[in-house]
Amino acid sequence: MPEPIAIDWYDVPRLYDVVFDVGTAQEADFLEAAAQKYGTSDGRRVLEPACGTGRLVAELARRGWTARGFDRNRNMLAYARKRLATTGVRASLAVGDMARFEVARPFDLAHCLVSTFKYLLDEDSARSHLECVARALRPGGIYVLGLHLTDYGRMVDERERWVEQRGGSTVTSDMHVGPPDRRTRLEPVRNRLTEKSARVERHYESRWDFRTYSAREVEALIRSVPALEIAAVHDFDYDMARPRRLRDERLDKVLVLRRV
Repeated sequence: MPEPIAIDWYDVPRLYDVVFDVGTAQEADFLEAAAQKYGTSDGRRVLEPACGTGRLVAELARRGWTARGFDRNRNMLAYARKRLATTGVRASLAVGDMARFEVARPFDLAHCLVSTFKYLLDEDSARSHLECVARALRPGGIYVLGLHLTDYGRMVDERERWVEQRGGSTVTSDMHVGPPDRRTRLEPVRNRLTEKSARVERHYESRWDFRTYSAREVEALIRSVPALEIAAVHDFDYDMARPRRLRDERLDKVLVLRRV
């Protein structure tokens, strides 16, 4: 196998989208159900910090939401704009920073799934993000935040592997998360993307750090932002009928935070 090309996987949005797009409809179903159950019932304005390839922006706009998304990566945004143009739905996209943003009008729903929140590597950035979200929500609006919690006793790599197909190509994402460092609250991540078709085979590798969170650390962070409260906890099964507890054995958490 040839040596992988070192690249930020957000700079290959077409492949990133193949991996994650398969879950779009289920995630959108959950977001709508959560807004109905835990949030406001009279508004359909949705905000997505770190919107990536725009898959959920486009899907919720298609369902009648007024959708806005922002992202730091311009390659991702270019892909998202092409998606909107292709699908014919209207939404607002912009360059933006998760830790520092403002909106002109309040939203009923905001969301950030698949652990993107863990790219904020210090407590000040994480708190600033939550404070920005709180200001962006109307009272009673909700923020759906998905993240993988940390087992600080883990001494070996965690591994997740996805294999998806689109247009004659098979894309494999192989992610390794190294043991966490309790002192620095960082864990090293390596992802290898492979694209195979009848004509090409390409390999890419990305490396970065995630910030770590135990259930207790998440609780402390949320308590530091009085404008938000935990309304419910679910997991990445996105089953509305099965609420979870923050401190149960499941590490994959989907928090529903409500603007008080």
